[in-house]
Formats: sequence, structure tokens, C-alpha cells
Amino acid sequence: MKQNILHDKSIELLKQLIATPSFSREEEKTGTLLFNFLEAEGIKTERYLNNIWAVNKYFDPSKNTILLNSHHDTVKPNPQYTKDPFNPEISEGKLFGLGSNDAGGCLVSLIAAFVHFYPEENLLYNLALAATAEEEVSGKDGIEALLINSDFASTFKDSGFAGAIVGEPTQMNLAIAEKGLMVLDCTAFGKAGHAAREEGDNALYKAINDIEWFRTYSFDKVSEWLGPVKMSVTSIETENRAHNVVPGTCKFVVDIRITEDYTHDDILEIIQQHVKSEVKPRSIRMRSTLIPEDHPIVKAGISLGKKAYGSPTSSDKALMPFPALKCGPGFSGRSHTADEFIFIDEIKQGIDDYIGVLNGVMRSPE
Repeated sequence: MKQNILHDKSIELLKQLIATPSFSREEEKTGTLLFNFLEAEGIKTERYLNNIWAVNKYFDPSKNTILLNSHHDTVKPNPQYTKDPFNPEISEGKLFGLGSNDAGGCLVSLIAAFVHFYPEENLLYNLALAATAEEEVSGKDGIEALLINSDFASTFKDSGFAGAIVGEPTQMNLAIAEKGLMVLDCTAFGKAGHAAREEGDNALYKAINDIEWFRTYSFDKVSEWLGPVKMSVTSIETENRAHNVVPGTCKFVVDIRITEDYTHDDILEIIQQHVKSEVKPRSIRMRSTLIPEDHPIVKAGISLGKKAYGSPTSSDKALMPFPALKCGPGFSGRSHTADEFIFIDEIKQGIDDYIGVLNGVMRSPE
């Protein structure tokens, strides 16, 4: 009965979240909505920027903590929407709306699991909840800012985090590994000249040589869970628009998905040894991560029949300096699509599975 009530409350909360626009860096209203929901449940709740967090009622500073985290920001609506992205419509067992799948269903399911365990005593670990902002843009005022916030950090300074569950749509399977991300801005330099004469040094041709290297190079190490490092050139441009001018510079962007076998610095050093273009990384924050298969959270998930795998996409898990599992209801293939939806039954199952995993972690074996 208790979990049925949580199911109903969670679906209603998700409908309210869908109806409240929360684009990245514009999450004030959903932050307030989440804060008020938790307070109404009798939970002492804290806020830092647009990040909402709380700890279990019988928090014990001498115990390690398990963090439950997901985000409440969304991307802008896909232009091919046929439905109102802010109307939480239920049809044929599906809840439609922007952010329903990524990651509203995960967030409300984690909140339900937190509410379930909140009043319980004598748990093996503390439990913390963090509903954070700016995940969709890898912003610095989301989980990264919360982890170093003085109030948040001081709460956990004596014991730290034993691990985390990061809510993203994985069909409740266990993304124990996740590729990191590095984006490079590259510039090939030549010399401008008239295209009709043998003038100049075509920067575009120089860029093409380097682009071909990015397309064909294979790194030596291949991850057991994530496979090879993947590099993709995703855009290219020159500074001139005239058909009769040889370009003096050519810029291109490279998207690199990194495995746990390499650091960002490792990858950058190899690239600079092979290409002639100037290479500048935009950020080296989004690292690859791997939580051990024998971690209690992973073992609890496997005991419920969930499958472990490696994820090619990055999440806030990349910014956590402690073991984290990515896991949640929904299907990643629906994320950022037009007429986004999540099945109602996926939310209910997500709540039950999160509680089941935490039962395997938070309680002493009988």
C-alpha cells in the first residue's frame, strides 16, 4: 500500500514538473516545486542555487552516505513536437511531456525511494537526495557546485560518500561504466590567396589531412565495458565565404568519447603528436568513470536481475569523485525526441526497483 501511494504521488509530481518549464540555467520554478514537495512530506530540505537536497531523518555523521541524484533541467523542445511539450498528457499508458523520460521519471522515482527510507532508523548508510540543475549543458552550477558548497560539503566531511545512484533512463539496467567527453576546437593555418592563381597555402586542405587522421586513428587500449575511444569531427568552417579565395584558416570541432583507460591529458598528448592543427580543449571536466562490479550498489542491482553494461553517453556521474552507478526508468533513445514520453509502468517499476536495490544496500543481511 505504501508503495502504491508513492507511485501516485510520483506521477502527480512528474506531471507538475512537465508543466513547469525548466530549461538549463532556468530551473528556478522546478527547484521551488521540488523544495515544496519535500517539505510537504515532512523532510527538512536545503537549497543551493537551483539544486535541492536533503538527508535522511536519522542521519549519522559517523556513517558513509549513499547519494541519490538526478536532474530537473531539460533541453529546449524538439521542433518536430506535435503535442504541447508542457502539457502532461497521459495516453495509452504513456505520460507525454518535455523531460518526462530525461530525466523526470528517474528523478521522481529516486525521490520516492528517498521518501520511503527517510524515516527509517538503523540503516547501514545515510541516504542523501540531490535534485540538481544544468546537467543538459554540463553546467558548473549543478552537481559540481553543490558538491563543493560549504553547507553540503560540511554535512558529509566526516564520513563521505560510499557511492551514488545517478538517475538517467537505462531501462533500470546498470550503467557501471560511462564514457567521458572532451570537445576540441582545432584550427589549421595556411595563407590566403587568389584561387585562380598559384597563391596562398590552403588551410582547408591542411585541415582535411588532420580530419582524416581523426577519422582513421585507433587507440591501443580497448575498454572491456566501453570499447574503443571514439573521435568524431562534427563541424568545419573557414573564415571566408568567397568562392575565389583560398582560405588562410580552417576551423573544425572534434567530439571525443573517452574510456576509463585514458585520461583527457593522455588523449590530448597523443593527438598533438599526430596533427598539425592547433588543438584547444573546451573542457576536461567530463571524465570516464567505472564503478566496480563488486560494489554493494551494483551487487544489489544484479541480485534483482539487472544487467551491467557500459554507456557511451556522459552524465553527472562524470563529475562525482566517488563510485556512481547510472540507472533509471525510461529508454535513452526517447531522450530529446519530439513528443517525449515515459510509460507509467516504467515509473512504478523504477520506484520498486530503486527501493529493492537500496534494501539490498541499506539493511543488514538477516
